[in-house]
Amino acid sequence: MSVQDEWMDCLGEVRGEDWTPIRKERTSFGEYNHQLLLGDGEDTLETSVLDTAQLFPLMETKLYKRRWVMLFIFSVYSMSNAFMWLQYSIISNIFMRFYEIDSLAIDWLSMIYFLTYIPFILPVMWLIDNRGMRDVVVVGSAFNCIGAWIKTSTADPHMFAMTFFGQFVCSVATVYILGIPSRLASLWFGQQEVSTACSIGVLGNQMGIAIGFLIPPILVPNVDDINELAHHIRVMFYISAGVATVIFILVIIMFQERPEIPPSQAQAQARSIPPDQYSYTASILRLLCNKPFMLLMVSYGLNVGCFYAVSTLLNRMIIEHYPGEEVNAGRIGLTIIIAGMVGSLICGIWLDKTKTYKQTTLFVYLLTLIGMLVYAFTLNLGHLWVVFVTAGVLGFFMTGYLPLGFEFAVELTYPESEGTSSGLLNCSAQIFGIIFTISQGKIIDKWGTLAGNIFLSIFLLIGTVMTGFIKSDLRRQKANLQAEVQSLSPTGSLSSVQDYGATASNGSRQQQS
Repeated sequence: MSVQDEWMDCLGEVRGEDWTPIRKERTSFGEYNHQLLLGDGEDTLETSVLDTAQLFPLMETKLYKRRWVMLFIFSVYSMSNAFMWLQYSIISNIFMRFYEIDSLAIDWLSMIYFLTYIPFILPVMWLIDNRGMRDVVVVGSAFNCIGAWIKTSTADPHMFAMTFFGQFVCSVATVYILGIPSRLASLWFGQQEVSTACSIGVLGNQMGIAIGFLIPPILVPNVDDINELAHHIRVMFYISAGVATVIFILVIIMFQERPEIPPSQAQAQARSIPPDQYSYTASILRLLCNKPFMLLMVSYGLNVGCFYAVSTLLNRMIIEHYPGEEVNAGRIGLTIIIAGMVGSLICGIWLDKTKTYKQTTLFVYLLTLIGMLVYAFTLNLGHLWVVFVTAGVLGFFMTGYLPLGFEFAVELTYPESEGTSSGLLNCSAQIFGIIFTISQGKIIDKWGTLAGNIFLSIFLLIGTVMTGFIKSDLRRQKANLQAEVQSLSPTGSLSSVQDYGATASNGSRQQQS
C-alpha cells in the first residue's frame, strides 16, 4: 500500500484563503489526543513545535542499500523512453525527406509526448495513489516496450502513420514516468539525501535525451539512397526495442514498491495515517487552492516548456546557420543535457545540505534567463565552438532546474502525494511545451532563430518574476523537525524543547522570502 494511500485523517479547516492541515497525535494504535498544525506562514513553525511537543513518538527508520537499485532501474527505464522522444526531431531534415512530410509533422512526433500527458495524467495520478508506484512503473515500461517494437516495422517511406502510432504508445509511457522521481525519493531515501535522489531520478531522463541527441545522427547518416537510409533507420529502431525489452524484464523482476521500514520520520508519520480518510479529489483541489504551489506550477511549466521547445527545434536552429551539421547539432544537444545533468546533481546536493529551496530555485531560474539570452544572440555568429559553450551554460541551469521544481513542490505541499504535485507540474510543462514548440517553430520560419529565442526569453522573464513571489513554506522539513524535537524530549515537556524550538524556528525563517 502506498504512502499516499495512508495519508491524512483530516485536512479540513479553512482559514481565509489558506488551509491548515490538522492532525491528531497517535499515542498508541487507535488513540489520538493532540493536534499538529502544519503551518502555512512564516511564524507557524515555532508555534507548532512548541505547542505539539508530544506529536508523534519517534518511529523506527532504516535506509536499505537496495534503494540505489530501485533508483537505477527507474533511471534506465526513464532513459529509454526519453531517447525515443527525440530520435526523430534531432534528425528532422532526414525524416522529412524519408517520409515526405513537412516540419510540423516531424514536430508532432515530439509534441505527441506533451499532448498525451495532459488527458492521461489525472487517471495515472489516481493509479499511483491507489495501486502504488510499482504497478505504475510496470505498466509504463510495458507501454514503452510495445511502442518500441511497433516502430521496428515502420522503416518504410509509406509507414509514417504507423510510426506515429508507435510514438504515441511510447508517449503514454511518459505519463507513467515523469511523476515518479520525487515519490521514489521520498519512499526510499532519508531526509539528508532525498533531493539528491530526486535529482538522480531526473538525471536518468536527461541521460536518455542526451543519448537521443547523440546517437540518431550517428546511426542514421544523411545518405541519398532511400533503401540504405531505411536500413539505418531500422537498425536504430531495433536497438531501441531491444533495450526497452531488457528494461521491462528488469522492472518485472526487481522493482519494489517501498521498503519494509520507512527511511525518514516524515514517511513514518505518513504511514501511520488510516488510508480510508484520503481523498484523491480533495487532494487535487487543495493543491489548486495552494497559492505558492500554483505560482510554482506555472513558473515550472514556463521553464520546462522552453526546454522542450529548444530540444525539439534544435536541429532546425543549427541547420539554418550551419548547413550539413546534423552530427554537431546532436552534439550541441548532448552538451546541453550533460551540462544540465551536472547542474541537476549539484542542485540536489546543495538542497540536501542547505534546504534553501526558494533561493536556489530563483537563482537558477534567473541564470537560465541570462543563459537563454546569451545563446540567442550568439547562435548566428558563425562559430560552432561558441554555440557549444553558450548551449552548455544554458543547459546547466535550464536542465538543472528540473529537480528543483519537483523538490520545492513537495516541500510546499507536504503531506500531499508527491505523485500528484509532480504530476501537475509536468502537466503544466506539457501544455507550455506544445504552445512554445508550435509558436517558436512558426516564428523561426517567418523571422528567424533570434526572434524565436527572444520569444522564449520573454516567458522565462515572466517565470523568474513569478518565482520571486512564491511564499516558501517548508512543510516536510517541519515534520522531520518535529520528530527531532520529540526525540530530544521523551517526556514531552514543553520547557525541555522550548529553546530548541525557538532556534529551529529562526533557522526556518532564514529560508523564507
